[in-house]
Amino acid sequence: MRVIDADGHVNDYAAGEEISKYMPEGNRSSVIFPVLDHLHWQYLRKYRDGIGNPGPKEWDTFLEQSGIECTVVYPSAGLAVGRIVDGQWAIAACRAYNSWLYEKFVNASPKIKGMALIPVQDVEAAVEELRRAIKELGMRGAMLPSNGEGIKGHLGAKVYWPLYEEAEKLGCCLAVHGGCHHHFGMDSFSTYYPVHALGHPFGIMVQAASMLAHGIFDRFPKLRVAFLEGGATWVPFFMDRIDRSYNKAHFQVDLTGELLVGPKPDEKASDYFKRHIQEGRIFVGFDCDDSGLGFAVRKAGREPFLFASDFPHEIFDAEVCRHELNELLSREDLTLEDKEAVVGGNAAKLYKLKG
Repeated sequence: MRVIDADGHVNDYAAGEEISKYMPEGNRSSVIFPVLDHLHWQYLRKYRDGIGNPGPKEWDTFLEQSGIECTVVYPSAGLAVGRIVDGQWAIAACRAYNSWLYEKFVNASPKIKGMALIPVQDVEAAVEELRRAIKELGMRGAMLPSNGEGIKGHLGAKVYWPLYEEAEKLGCCLAVHGGCHHHFGMDSFSTYYPVHALGHPFGIMVQAASMLAHGIFDRFPKLRVAFLEGGATWVPFFMDRIDRSYNKAHFQVDLTGELLVGPKPDEKASDYFKRHIQEGRIFVGFDCDDSGLGFAVRKAGREPFLFASDFPHEIFDAEVCRHELNELLSREDLTLEDKEAVVGGNAAKLYKLKG
C-alpha cells in the first residue's frame, strides 16, 4: 500500500543562522520569525521533549524505516509567518526560508518535497513568490497560516483572489496549517494542553469556513486546499453546525436580491461542503491515533483525509510511526479502499505525486 506523509516538518528554529544567509544584507538575524504566540513555550515543562533536528539524511532514514514513500515538509518556526506585520520583512523571510528549504532539503533528497512560505501580508508579492517557488524551486505548493496579525481579514477575502488564481494556473496546492493559537479566547489560560488541543482545529475551521462561505471553491474550481493538523473529527462537527445555521433566516443576498455564492436554498450546507471534497478541492490532515477517523470518513467520504507523521514534532522515531501506521491499517471501521486513500492516495492527488 502506498504511504505518503502529507505533513512532516523541518526544524527551522535551529537553522536561524543558515536561513539568515539568504536574507538581504543589513537584515540578517538568527531570529527570522516571531514567536508562535505567548502561550506556546512559556510554561513549566519538565516532561516536555524538545523537537528533533533531522537533516535530509535523518529524514531519509526515518522514511525508509517507517515504510513511507516520501514526505511533504512544512516549517516549525515559520508556522508563525502570519504574525509578521511588516510586509517587507515578510517578503524577505519567505524568500530566505524557501531558498534554504530548497538547498538544504528538497535538492538533497527526492523523498523530501517542499511547501513554500508566501508573504500573505502583500498579495502581489505572495503571487510572485509562489510562482518562483513552483517554477524555480520545485515546491509542491505553499502554506497559508491559519492565524496571525498579518492576515488581511480572513483567507476567504477578495484580496486573496489573485493568489488563488495563480495557484490554479500553476496547478499547485495550498495548505492552511495551524500553529499560532492566540486570540481564540484562551489567551489567559495558564495551562497549555487545552490551548494546543483546541487551537489547531479552531484555526483551520475558521479559515475553512471563510473560504467555503465566501465562494472560493466556486470561483476557483481547480484550486486544491488542505487544512492540516486539526485532526479529522472537526469535519463532522463542522458539517452539523453549518447545516444547523444555514437556513432561511441566514441566507445572504447581493444588492439585487440574488443569493450570494454558496449552497442553494434547497441544498444542505454540508452537502455543499462535501461536494467540494468529492470534486477534489478540499483535503484534511489527520493523526494516526484519531479515534473518530472512521466516523469522519462515513460522514464526509474517504476523499479528503491525509496521513501525517508530524515528524519530528510529536513523533520522534520510525518505530513509533510504523506502530501507529500498523494500528491504523488494522482498524475495522475503515475499508481497504478507505485505508488506501487516507494513507497515500489522497496525498498523491493533493500534491500531484506520480506513482
